Amino acid sequence: MAPKLGVTPEYWDEACKHLAKRDRVMKKLIPQFGEARLQNKGDAFTTLARSIVGQQISVKAAQSVWDRFVGLVGGPSHKLAPGAVLGHEVAALREAGLSVRKAEYLRDLADHFQAGQVHVRQWAQMDDEAIIEELVAIRGIGRWTAEMFLIFHLMRPNVLPLDDIGLIKGISVNYFSGEPVSRAEAREVGENWAPFRSVATWYLWRSLDPLPVEY
Repeated sequence: MAPKLGVTPEYWDEACKHLAKRDRVMKKLIPQFGEARLQNKGDAFTTLARSIVGQQISVKAAQSVWDRFVGLVGGPSHKLAPGAVLGHEVAALREAGLSVRKAEYLRDLADHFQAGQVHVRQWAQMDDEAIIEELVAIRGIGRWTAEMFLIFHLMRPNVLPLDDIGLIKGISVNYFSGEPVSRAEAREVGENWAPFRSVATWYLWRSLDPLPVEY
């Protein structure tokens, strides 16, 4: 079962105590953001569709295209139906402002869900890497998108997205006085956060942009 909409992970407060005890930066950072928490926002298919729409464009542009896409496909914006997307050919989807490639990706995503090639009901029993492997088989979804999905939708507590620019910048600013950071150095810093690396990552994002990230 996926977490309910708008729900904060049960482990959050425990994670904050653990991180504050283990890590001097987290001890200073966490209290700065009060009651702000990670929250689940949509169903699995819709969350992944949003991530595809938002690739390589600004947040504002992504919202504009998403609104047009939802208007075209129909249905509530937090719960789109794969079948509704498949009811539109690539040319029709492009009217929402999507590129040909993104329109193809969205149809492929819908196809995987419609055909039962993603095992949503089994995800609770699957480990992170097994879910990532299932997701990256879908066109347009790479490891970074799959890791964002694990954090924001499945609310997995221990994801360290080393391909995320914000995470690397957050480590650079907060741990290395703004000096460039290698993946190996970032991984080493992240080891200290286990088993709550997702939570530490979220606070580093906040340190760069106080508005909570949502997917």
